Amino acid sequence: MKINLIASVCLGLLMSTRADEALFREVEERSTGLQLQSLAASGSTCTSENVAVRREWGSLSASDKKAYISALMCLRQKPSLTFPTAPGARNLFDDFQAVHINQTFLIHFNAVFLPWHRYYMWRYEKALREECGYQGYQPYWEWSSFYKDPTASPLFDGSDTSLSGNGEYVSHEAFNYTIPRTNLTVSRPAQEGGGCIPSGPLRNFTVNLGPVNSPGSLPGYKGNGTGLEYNPRCLVRDMGTVWSDNLSWENVTSLLNTTTNFLDFKGRLDVGVHAGGHFTIGGLQYDTFASPGDPAFFFHHAQIDRMWTLWQNLDIETRKTQLQGPVNWWNSPPGPNITLDYPVDLGALAPQVEIGTLMSTFEGPFCYRYE
Repeated sequence: MKINLIASVCLGLLMSTRADEALFREVEERSTGLQLQSLAASGSTCTSENVAVRREWGSLSASDKKAYISALMCLRQKPSLTFPTAPGARNLFDDFQAVHINQTFLIHFNAVFLPWHRYYMWRYEKALREECGYQGYQPYWEWSSFYKDPTASPLFDGSDTSLSGNGEYVSHEAFNYTIPRTNLTVSRPAQEGGGCIPSGPLRNFTVNLGPVNSPGSLPGYKGNGTGLEYNPRCLVRDMGTVWSDNLSWENVTSLLNTTTNFLDFKGRLDVGVHAGGHFTIGGLQYDTFASPGDPAFFFHHAQIDRMWTLWQNLDIETRKTQLQGPVNWWNSPPGPNITLDYPVDLGALAPQVEIGTLMSTFEGPFCYRYE
């Protein structure tokens, strides 16, 4: 009787998860259809024939995954563009972390967040392709497929076609994080790793910059001044399921279906899937400033950009130019609201542009979609 009850509960949960995924796929299909209609009618130089397609990591072939990993390692052999602005940067991969550290207070918890990271992700993808010969485009991490067991994801299963998995378990304190320049504190139990990555393609991966804002008692996580000084150490992860319910199919679908303006969408995204993805990986992802030092950052933020793209496409004429909110971190001190002519840049990595040119994945410097 007890076994039958357990089996019945498990079956019910499985059916519920499948139903939740089906609802998300309906929204995804509707959004993608509207996007392609918009592209066909746009008269843009970006067309259905030349548009780049970003795909989920698990859908790629083993050879394509290995080609991506090879290009990632290649970036670590290319010379830095940010030295001496970031004296600890030793290569082009470090440059992306350095720019993020340097601009953190300008690009988070404000209206700049989503367009800036879209530009940043595009530049990273461009480096993989043009500097290191990668033939594909930046993949994304479909959080919801494995939200109950993140290390089972093809991205984190520890195989030679993954980005390695969790860090080794080391005893460490609970997660206690005070958001800089605020009185807001987040507290959660410690997760299942906390140490260096022991195996897989990123086993010997060295992080040269950071940390800056460092909760918990993880190895090597004493703050390092500005974070731009040379501080070589292993890549640490602290994966687990404390945060991963944020990434469920139900939560993702609700985000897309029930938010009707940019402020609402962006606010719920920040505290939901954005925080959930970073903190499910843990380790370096606990550090708002230095998180791009883990290559998994770029898969998480490709998915963040995908969510914004899907949401935009559900009402493309309104949402393509919809950008609201203050430009200051947590609006502290109170400052101006965003306008589409607001300038953003990527430091040494890319020129300054107006933020309005970053609102559509088919316009400005962009020509890509998600599949």
